Amino acid sequence: MFHQADLFDQIKQAPLAAAPPVLALADLVGRVSQVSKRPRYVLLILNLIAKAAGENGSLGPYVRSKADQVPVRDWLCQAMAPLANRDCRRTAMIAAVRSELAAKADASENADDLAEQQDEEIEARILRSGRTNVSRAVSDLVRAGLLHRHYQGYRVDHRNRGAQREAVYTIAPDVRLALAGGS
Repeated sequence: MFHQADLFDQIKQAPLAAAPPVLALADLVGRVSQVSKRPRYVLLILNLIAKAAGENGSLGPYVRSKADQVPVRDWLCQAMAPLANRDCRRTAMIAAVRSELAAKADASENADDLAEQQDEEIEARILRSGRTNVSRAVSDLVRAGLLHRHYQGYRVDHRNRGAQREAVYTIAPDVRLALAGGS
């Protein structure tokens, strides 16, 4: 008798691609602690981005804050600013700004105007240093492979900053799942 081999027996089954390992929150902490000098701050930034990101995992270039749209980096800076209220460097900076502006003030200046000017300068300095801190934290997250950053703006999407382009942050799906408590 003639026995014909089944065609499907001859085709070798391709091994199923292994599913990527599911990240746990402890894995995120470990990866961040390897690349960052301030892992707690970086994890707070990551969590804020994850909570505010859209369905596609992206946040930016602008975020609605109260009544207007602000750049994502400024929004993160404003969200993180209260953490440093009791920091000795923050209190020293506030005292320095107040004394500098008081020394420059004319005798004819109103006390209310001087106080408003001091408050504006303090806010500007906090925002400037906060932007730097947020940028460093995001760079740590990019290095850890937890976040992707690109720039979007005036003419076309472009990977380089400048020319009226603002940052957009995108979190990997497995990272979002880990932060949501899915693992």
